[in-house]
Amino acid sequence: MTAGAYCIHRRFESAGPTQFRMDRHYFVYALSGTMRLEADGHRWMLTPARGALIASGHEVTVTILSPLTSAAVLFEPSLLTPVGPLRVFDVSPLCRELVRACRPWGPEHGNDPYSRAIFLALAAEICRLSETPSLCIVPFAGSRSLMQAIALTEDAIATEPCFETIAKAVGQSSRTLARRFSKEMGMTWRETLRRIRIMKAIELLATSKASVTEIAFSVGYASLSAFNAAFRDLVGMSPSEYRQSAVDL
Repeated sequence: MTAGAYCIHRRFESAGPTQFRMDRHYFVYALSGTMRLEADGHRWMLTPARGALIASGHEVTVTILSPLTSAAVLFEPSLLTPVGPLRVFDVSPLCRELVRACRPWGPEHGNDPYSRAIFLALAAEICRLSETPSLCIVPFAGSRSLMQAIALTEDAIATEPCFETIAKAVGQSSRTLARRFSKEMGMTWRETLRRIRIMKAIELLATSKASVTEIAFSVGYASLSAFNAAFRDLVGMSPSEYRQSAVDL
């Protein structure tokens, strides 16, 4: 008998973009390592402090940025109702413990009353957490010139990128490129730069042993206080608190 929910616990090596679509609601949690999720014109970074709920039938592109150990829980659609097609959110201690409890029940196991109760408790907690999704996302660029501008911005985050220089490099006037950012990204270039920096910092906090100060400087912040303020504004906690939460199950 097919289980109403089951868990898959696996390790993956770094890998390029891969598209997948599941016939069940899919919750994925990185125990260690980092992955990038892309869907619906947005990009998220998934580190050990964050989880993602992907609705059944929804296509997502996954890039494994560093060797990854993940726990994924797949739910029959009747067991939970996602808030949206894809939500990335911070994982609570309760959610982590429930994922730990679910790990013994793989796809080859049916659900007895006890395991079903654990999975249902996890489903309820996931739905609650997904009501407050992460704000730290970067929309996709729709035009080639904007994609090039974002790539040049990403390459220069350790310094202070010059918008006028980037505009010239992609063959746009500063005014035209600024309009493209507002129209296609829904935010200014400066806000895009801030989000790129914080997403890189999230990756480094979860995967490196560099100090918070070293990470702040490496992503282009001249002061630790400015980095802390920007990080808290987007992530909802300080860099140190985030690193503390990014621990293995």
